[in-house]
This record gives sequence, C-alpha cells and structure tokens, in this order.
Amino acid sequence: MGTITRRDPPPTMTTRTSLRPTGMTRASARPSSGRWAWGWGSGGAGGAGPGSEQLPPQVFLVLTLQLSVTLSTVAVFTFVTEVKGFVLENVWTYYVSYAVFFISLIVLSCCGDFRRKHPWNLVALSILTISLSYMVGMIASFYDTEAVIMAVGITTTVCFTVVIFSMQTRYDFTSCMGVLLVSMVVLIVFAILCIFIRNRILEIVYASLGALLFTCFLAVDTQLLLGNKQLSLSPEEYVFAALNLYTDIINIFLYILTIIGRAKE
Repeated sequence: MGTITRRDPPPTMTTRTSLRPTGMTRASARPSSGRWAWGWGSGGAGGAGPGSEQLPPQVFLVLTLQLSVTLSTVAVFTFVTEVKGFVLENVWTYYVSYAVFFISLIVLSCCGDFRRKHPWNLVALSILTISLSYMVGMIASFYDTEAVIMAVGITTTVCFTVVIFSMQTRYDFTSCMGVLLVSMVVLIVFAILCIFIRNRILEIVYASLGALLFTCFLAVDTQLLLGNKQLSLSPEEYVFAALNLYTDIINIFLYILTIIGRAKE
C-alpha cells in the first residue's frame, strides 16, 4: 500500500443506543396479528413459531444501504493510496466526524417523535451513517489490507450466523438486557484502563470481550424485531431498529479488526 508510515489508529469509541426506546413494549402472552404492519409472522404463543420469522423489509432495506455505504468507504480508504495517505496525515478529521456522529446518535436515541417522523428520521440516519462510515474507514486505513479483508469476512460470517440463530432459537435473549448493560459498563472501565496501560495482550483481551458483548447485543436486537419475546419494538421504530443493528455490526467489525491487527504485530 505504498510507503505510508504506520501509526496507531484513533481510539475506537464503544457506542450503544438507548436500550429502552419509547416504542419498546413488553410482548403480550397472546399472539397479536396486528403487531407488525409488514405482514410477517407474529410468533409468540400460538403464532407461526420461531422458524418462520423474518426481518421486516424496511429494516432490512435501511440496514443494507447503511452497510453498503460503510463497506464502500472502507474499501476506498483501504485500497486507494492517496485517500489513505490523506487520512493518516489529517487525523483531526476523525474527531470532527465523531462529533457529527455523536450528535446525530443522541438525537435519534433521545428524540422519539423526531425518530419516527419521515423523512427527517432518514436524513438524520443518513448523516449518522456517513459520519460513522468515515470513522470506520479511517480506522481501517491504519491496518494493512489483509487484516481489513479478514475482519470483513469474519464479521460477515459471525453476524449472519448470530442473526439466523436468533431467529430460530426459542431462547429469549431480550431477557438478558440488564446483564448486558452491566457488562457494557465493565467494558467501558476496561477501555479506560487500556488507555493508560498500553499492552498488546490486554488490548486483545479487551477487543475479544467487546466483540463478544456486541455479538450478544446483535442477538438481542434481532429478537426485538421479531416481537415474540419478552420485549419487542413497534413498527414505527424501524429507524431505531436499523440503527441498533448497524452499530452492533460496526462495533463487532472494529473489535475483530483490533484483534487481528494486534495479533499480527
């Protein structure tokens, strides 16, 4: 990839949207055929059963577009030497994009009415996606091409497997929200520790725990869409649902990339 000097990547920021949005409700013990407006299996007791569930089309479409933008950005930042050289010399742009991302994340997470108002919810989600894609692409530019390709492949395999498993299993991952929230706090403390103690093994352990935690979050968010577990999301929250799945997948990718990058050092 040319003669670009290798530097440490900017710190990866663990991000997670609100765990209990306005549109999240406890699932009824009896099936509700009108729970979702897209006509897919309602599940629950007496429903179509876990095996017939599928992701709602709106969420799937939005998530696909988000991941396509991010993957394209990562490819440009990884394979185009001029772009890679620019971002390595202008690390400040990472923090600008992070500020834009953080503001849009707060708006989408905390403003329920705005999040459900079309088309402004999609505009805010687009801004968030572009800013986060720039951040991910910039982080990827600090790693060699082989590590990035491996991380993309592993992330794709892991996420596909988790989503399929979450749709098929009868185990209710949404009941583990409290445990995952506590684990998130522990992970943040671990991240602060890694800032002051620069150790390769410690960073690999931290990244491994982060990848595992967000894999669990991916399972939870997938089941929130299905609506046949303890907690569920209303159809109006398709932007919030896509946002949760998107940030889960991105975090998994970044943690796996960190593991591969540190292991190769």
